[in-house]
Amino acid sequence: MDLIRIVLSVIIPPLGVFLQVGLGKHFWLNILLTILGYIPGLVHAIWIIAREPKAA
Repeated sequence: MDLIRIVLSVIIPPLGVFLQVGLGKHFWLNILLTILGYIPGLVHAIWIIAREPKAA
């Protein structure tokens, strides 16, 4: 499932973060980073998917 989230994150970084943690602080931070630049949003999304346990 992480592979699907990473692929979706490459297309739309906040989507991958949303699928991993929901509407939390990391999601909103990723939206901000993606607005400021695609690469920071992408890096943050992959970092969250790799580091955070799946939200229940």
